[in-house]
Order: sequence, then C-alpha cells, then structure tokens
Amino acid sequence: MVGGGVVWAVLLFSLCTPRRSAAIWLNLPATGTKCVSDEIHNNVVVLADYVVIPDDHVHPTPTISAEVTSPYGKTLYRQENMTHGKFAFTTTDDGSYSACFWVDGNYSGSGGLSINMEWKTGVAAKDWDSVARKEKIELELRKLEEAVETVHENLLYLKTREAEMRTTNEATNHRVALYSLVSLTFCIVVSALQISYLKSYFQKKKLI
Repeated sequence: MVGGGVVWAVLLFSLCTPRRSAAIWLNLPATGTKCVSDEIHNNVVVLADYVVIPDDHVHPTPTISAEVTSPYGKTLYRQENMTHGKFAFTTTDDGSYSACFWVDGNYSGSGGLSINMEWKTGVAAKDWDSVARKEKIELELRKLEEAVETVHENLLYLKTREAEMRTTNEATNHRVALYSLVSLTFCIVVSALQISYLKSYFQKKKLI
C-alpha cells in the first residue's frame, strides 16, 4: 500500500446472516488508502467486483491497486493498474477480512476517484443462474433417460409379444397341418370304402 492515512469502512452485517449482499460506494483520495472490512465466519464464500469511476470523467480511466487480506494479514488478492476487477475466495478463519484500494502513482488528475463495489458473501455469492441452468440440464437429462427407458421397455414388450405371436402362429400352423392331414386321410378312407362298397354291389347285381 502507498503511504498516507488509511480510511476504514466497516460492513455492518450480523455474522449469523446467511445471505449478504452490499453495494458499496467508496470515495478514493488522490493519496492514501481506503479500506472496507467485514466480519465473516470461516468456510464462507466471498465474491466481489469493483469498477473505478473518475469524478471528473477523464479518459482514459485512472488505474488503482487493490489488495484483500485475511484476519491474520495473509494476502488473498492483489492487483495493480486496474480500472475494474473481480475477486473471490473462501474464508478459512473467523475474523475481519479487508479490501483496500489506493490510486496508482501515475495518476495526475485533479479530481478524486470513486469505486463502485458489490460485495457478496454466503448464499448471495452463489451463482444461482448457473445452478438453475445445471439443474435444468439435469432435469432434461433425467427426462431423456426416462424416455429412453420407456422406449427400451416398449421394445422389450414388443419383442416378447412377437415371440408369443410366433409361438402361437407356429402352434396354429401345426394344428392346421395336422387337421388337414387327418381330413385328407379321412376322405381317402371314406372314398376307399365307397369304392369297395360300390364294387361289391355291382358284382352282386352282376353288372360288372
């Protein structure tokens, strides 16, 4: 951080609040550092993004440096020469997590700078759009899986029905063939008996 005084802003949230989101507007002096801090439990997701807005709307936009530290001074994020940025981390300790900003040394403007930052923790930091898209995809996949299972079951049913119909047709064809053979045999036997009877009749009448 550069020299000069450090101005602190504390995010007044309850540690018991599971869902927190805040839009923060910081007026950054030409010299010195402006910090915000938040008391957070361990194992909490923190997501923030920031953008620099010069008060006199100069172009190009002046750059700043940003640094995020843990309650024990460990640097979690640090970038220089930034006009906008984003950082995310998961807390590992209970305590005050700080985000500090200061103007880079190459700034020569007369006006101050403002930083618009959105700070999210816990449930608010979760990308619910991605979750919704993922759940929608999973739902569509489950629907597709059930449709495939239904088609598979129908194919198995049709295959079973086809086998049953084939067995029935084969049994019917066998019975028809047997019936035809019996009928033919019966007709032959009857015809033979009729011929034998007529021959015997004509012989008695001495017609042949």
